[in-house]
Formats: sequence, structure tokens, C-alpha cells
Amino acid sequence: MATLFVNEHQTAGHIEPEVYGHFSEHLGRCIYEGIYVGEDSDIPNENGMRKDVVEALRELQVPVLRWPGGCFADEYHWRDGIGPKALRKKMINTHWGGVVEDNSFGTHEFMELCRQIGCKTYINGNLGSGTVQEMSEWVEYMTFNGVSPQADLRAKNGHPEPWKIDFFGVGNENWGCGGNMTPEFYANEYRRYQTYVRTYDKKAPIQKVCCGANVDDYEWTEGVLKTTFRHMPEHAHGFMDFLSLHYYVHPEGWRRKGSATKFDRTGWYKTMNKALFMDELITRHGAIMDRFDPDKQIGLSVDEWGSWYTCEPGTNPGFLYQQNTVRDALIAGITLNIFNKHCDRVRMACLAQMVNVLQAVLLTEGDQMIKTPTYHVMHMYRHHQNADLLTSNLTGTKPIGPKDWQVPSLTESVSRDKDGVVTVTVANLSDEEDQDLTVRFAEGISHIEECRIVTGEGMADYNTFEDGEKVVEKDHEACLKDGAVQVNVPKHAVVMLRLK
Repeated sequence: MATLFVNEHQTAGHIEPEVYGHFSEHLGRCIYEGIYVGEDSDIPNENGMRKDVVEALRELQVPVLRWPGGCFADEYHWRDGIGPKALRKKMINTHWGGVVEDNSFGTHEFMELCRQIGCKTYINGNLGSGTVQEMSEWVEYMTFNGVSPQADLRAKNGHPEPWKIDFFGVGNENWGCGGNMTPEFYANEYRRYQTYVRTYDKKAPIQKVCCGANVDDYEWTEGVLKTTFRHMPEHAHGFMDFLSLHYYVHPEGWRRKGSATKFDRTGWYKTMNKALFMDELITRHGAIMDRFDPDKQIGLSVDEWGSWYTCEPGTNPGFLYQQNTVRDALIAGITLNIFNKHCDRVRMACLAQMVNVLQAVLLTEGDQMIKTPTYHVMHMYRHHQNADLLTSNLTGTKPIGPKDWQVPSLTESVSRDKDGVVTVTVANLSDEEDQDLTVRFAEGISHIEECRIVTGEGMADYNTFEDGEKVVEKDHEACLKDGAVQVNVPKHAVVMLRLK
């Protein structure tokens, strides 16, 4: 019997809503077909956006959406995606699949998508192949409210009022596809470019995201911060608001990756073990950040995370289309619990990606749409958004799995929202054993408002367009006894409790 002790009187931080953000890149069928079908499509849409997809994302309470990439961002020139669609420049998407990019989804369409979803905007600028002037003028085009060449152009293109940019990434993966830069070179470029990402409306400041490390490249974090902080103003706020981090789970390594749906017991535990590596990454990168930013003014933005497998057989390898199983539900549960527990530093994260790419929450095929196991976990976890993290301690668990890939049997996180409702989320990493769990509080709980679960009969179960309900969020049983909650957490399951 495992026991989770919760001190409801002691908060350990605040979980920002943006920790539950998403990422949409011009990659495969994420934007085109997945989100955007155009105004003339037979698929029901509003201003070109699929109604079924937007409705599902609103149910998920998506807090922020990152666009246009990814590697695509550092080859994207924003002027190609504005004005009459028939006149927009066509290009080959050399990064992803070698297909034609007609730029019919551009700045105006992204802002319309965010309006429909009701989420904040995270724009990633082109530092790798773009100029300072280009980036500066894009910000002016989107946000300036007055007389200027770019504001006039925006009005000419049908939107007189300015938009709001909540977050702006100054480059993406500049250690790799964004220019193969050294940390010192990028950091100096960041200092220069960010100067011209101006906030024109002081009531709506743009928060700037600096390109951070790939996985465990601690030298990059050290080098970037050392250079950016040299002769830096005493307070970082406004100069750098976030440092990014990217990490994908590859069960069989970067080159082989492994199948999304065909794996054995060892493959399961490899995946669980690699998902847990996120905790070490945040801890070690966070320790470097602490030396430069001890007051934690700069947030860590894990703006690309999730599973990355070999693409589905018969699909374009450059489209990164993969199925989504119970295993991915556990990756989501484990990772989000880690983010919650590091909420003092992790203040934004974006699952990669939103639709039809990598660990997507939605898959589409023509006019059909299904929700993946990952969708259902993120739907349960939405209650953590904007809640206070509570101090919690899990006892009575044991290491499980093969010797080289052992993991704890359970992971968890606990928060309390503004209405006083406590949310407990627990992931059972075992592929074969259920776990009885008792949740104890300092003063006890009087009411179970809700208990929900995401799992399947098998660890490789997934939803298809023929059967979209195989792995879904369901009601689950829990009971109160002497002020404590007792619940069974089945094997390969994620369970959520709402208590008061």
C-alpha cells in the first residue's frame, strides 16, 4: 500500500497556465488539414479553421499556442504569409517532407486561430536566416497601434486593430537547424535581436524567449547565460523572460526511435525511464540558471516536449505522423507531474505537436477527428492550471522494471485552485501491477468531487478512426475513510482526484 501525504497548509509554488501550452509548426498535416482547411472546404470551418478541432482545443483549455516552428521558424519570412492568398509566395518546405508551402496560413490566420481557441500567442521569430529589420517590422506589423508603414500595411490587409503578442521567441534551436551557432555567438545575436522586439503598448508587454539547450547540453546553457548577462542591466525582466529547453523521448535512441505501437515490456520501461529524465534536465539546467538568476525572474520554457517515434508505415517520413497509445498517456502524466513540481522555474511548456504530428492530442483524416490518449490526460490535468502547488510526499512505492531501466511505481503532483478544490494526479508506471493508494491530509478531506482515469486494457492500446473510444477519460472509484482517500491506481493508468 502506497501513501501520499499532502500538507494542504503549505504551498510550494504557483502553476502557471502556460505550462499546459501547445506547439503548431508548418510540418506535415499539423497546420494544413489538421487545423486549417480553408474557407471553401466542405469540412465545417470558421474562417478556414476546422470547427471540430477548435471545439476540442477549447475543451482542453489550451492556454498558449506556439507558431510557426520549430525548424520552420528560422526559414520563415513573414511577408510571404500576408496579403491576398492568391498572391502569396509559394515555396518548398525543405525541412519537412519537401512539399509545397503556399503560405495560405500566415500571421492573420494564426491570430484568428488563437482568437477562436481563446489562448495566448507565442510567436517564434526568424533569427537563423532573417534580419533584425525583418523581425522588428514583424513585431511592428502585429502590435503597433498608430501611423507607421507596418501598421498601415496591416490595416490594408484587413486588420486595422493591433494584435497582442504574449511571448516572442528570438530564434529556435540555434544550436542546430536554426544556424548551427555556438552559444556565445547566439547569445550576442540574441542581445542584438531582442533589442528590436519592442513593446509598443506598455500595458501589453511582450515576454521574450531566449533559445536554450537541446536536452543535456549544459555547456549551451552556461555559455548563453554568461554572454547574455555580461554588462546586463541589474534586473533581467524585459531583456530575457524565458530560456527554452527541448527534449523528446526516443525509446530506441535518436536514430532508430522505435515503433509507436509495437513494443515489448523492455520498450515500455525504457520509455518510462526516459520520460523521467525530464526531472534531471530541469534540475541541472535550473541550477545553472540559479547562479545567474537567483531570484528566478527568468522562467524555463520547455517549449518542445513529448514522444518521437519512427513515423507510421506508409506515411511521408518528413511528416512525423505517429499513433498515440496508453504509453503516451503515461509520458504525458509523468512529464506534467514533473513540470508541476518544478513550477518555481518551469513557467511555460508546449507539447509537440497539436495535431497529426509527434505526440499529438488530435488526429484527423479527411472530415474525421479523434482524440488521443494524450488529449484525455491533458484534459484531466487542466485543473492544475493557475493553481497553487501543495507540498506532497509519496511513500511505500518501489522500483520496478528491468535492471537497466528501473522506475518508481508511481509519480504524482497535487495542487489547490482558487476555489479551494485540491487536484491530485497520479501515474502508475507498472505494466502489470495495480497499486492501492491512500491520500492523507494534515486535517483530512470531507468530500470527493470527482475521480477520473485514463488507461486501456493493454499498454499499447490506441484510438483509431474506426474506434475512437478505446482509450478515453472515464469515471473511477475512490472512497473516504477517516478523512483519507483510498483509490486503486490500475497498471499503466493515470488517475485524477478532485477533493475538498
